[in-house]
Amino acid sequence: MTTIKDIADLAGVSRGTVDRVLNNRGAVHPKTAEKIMEIVRALDYRPNKAGLALAAQKKRYKIGVILFSENNPFFDEVMTGVRAKAAELQDYGITTITKRVEFDVNAQLDAIDGLLEEGIHGLMLAPYNHMRIQKKIDELIDRQIPVVTVNTDIGGSKRMAYVGSDYFRGGCTAAGLLALMTSGDVKLGIITGSSNVLCHTERIEGFCHTLKKSYSRIHVMEILENHDDEFKSYALTSQLLKEHPGLDALFFSAAGVYGGCKAILESGLHPKVITFDEVPTTLEMLKKGIISATISQQPYRQGSRSLDILFEYLTSGMLPEDELNFVELSIKIRENI
Repeated sequence: MTTIKDIADLAGVSRGTVDRVLNNRGAVHPKTAEKIMEIVRALDYRPNKAGLALAAQKKRYKIGVILFSENNPFFDEVMTGVRAKAAELQDYGITTITKRVEFDVNAQLDAIDGLLEEGIHGLMLAPYNHMRIQKKIDELIDRQIPVVTVNTDIGGSKRMAYVGSDYFRGGCTAAGLLALMTSGDVKLGIITGSSNVLCHTERIEGFCHTLKKSYSRIHVMEILENHDDEFKSYALTSQLLKEHPGLDALFFSAAGVYGGCKAILESGLHPKVITFDEVPTTLEMLKKGIISATISQQPYRQGSRSLDILFEYLTSGMLPEDELNFVELSIKIRENI
């Protein structure tokens, strides 16, 4: 196995210099640091796990986790991945502090400030897409507190990495699916979560881009926001079905799927329905034939991998190999669940 001494010999520096670069402490000339990291990557160096455990137990790292609301079943699955990884990391002296907040910029800022008061060393965040959140992330980075965004990203920030779907591609996939399931002119309604959540807007952007480019026969009648609330989704879907007679299809780009499907059931209509995720209520509606297809995005892995990236960086100074860590998209229909 590659050792710190091997890296030091190849770089022509002391073991202490390599240690400072790997653990992000002490002044090292940028060119020297980059040379060391090139060697580290080339040799696929991984720190000794036992040594990491001892070092982490001495430092007692705290990692904060902020996800969206308690009533969001998708983020329940993300949290399951977080908890599983957190249980593994307890042996390394890692404490994980979790919070769930609504789609509100002030609620998220308050949650971040609360975690800072608890002395966190890193933050895993599903960010509300707002300039104040971006600035807060940058403040944390300037304070040497790494941030990994999960499930939804935020443009222009200094966050270390993102773990989640390629949402633009997911929207393109949804549009392609709908095109395969329909023919002729199609009237479509879109129910989204929030225009202040980047993953929601990117899905719609990819969806509409694909329609414009390849399927102009599909016409978007209206786009409504439910803020991932099932009751609001029920009301908005009922509204769409009443105000646009002959609506052929519905695209749910976020949560609130169950409420929307209940409205469809009550209407007696049978539009084609494309959704995301494999939460139990979505699978129930898929089995009943209300949902035509849903696109899965591995929420468990999103939670687990995000926490693992922060752990690796805090304990070894190792940056993730990729800034964008996309999970696989998979299409589910009634016949393959």
